[in-house]
Amino acid sequence: QVQLVESGGGLVQAGGSLRLTCKASRSIFDSHVMGWYRQTPGKERELVAKVTVGRDTHYADSVKGRFTIGRDVRASTVILQMSSLKPEDTAVYYCNSYAPWLNRNYWGQGTQVTVSS
Repeated sequence: QVQLVESGGGLVQAGGSLRLTCKASRSIFDSHVMGWYRQTPGKERELVAKVTVGRDTHYADSVKGRFTIGRDVRASTVILQMSSLKPEDTAVYYCNSYAPWLNRNYWGQGTQVTVSS
């Protein structure tokens, strides 16, 4: 069973910063593509950023230059550092792990991020 434990959401003013973390088991962290998605009511879940085992990263255009994703290998944790936050970044953020050989996604429980104007 894949377990992803998220933390770090909350309320912040526009222009502020937040840091999201997602802890995974060692076997998952060492083999899966790890990422963050977000979703707002009535919209599909969208990719925010992802990082491969080899630390290649990919970002949504809307967050490039503001968000940074990284892996903390010792803690088997993926970190999303969010800066210059905008009200349109308000969403539930979900940690994701993807097993390419299974073509299967796994999800955390979600954490709310609210950016006030």
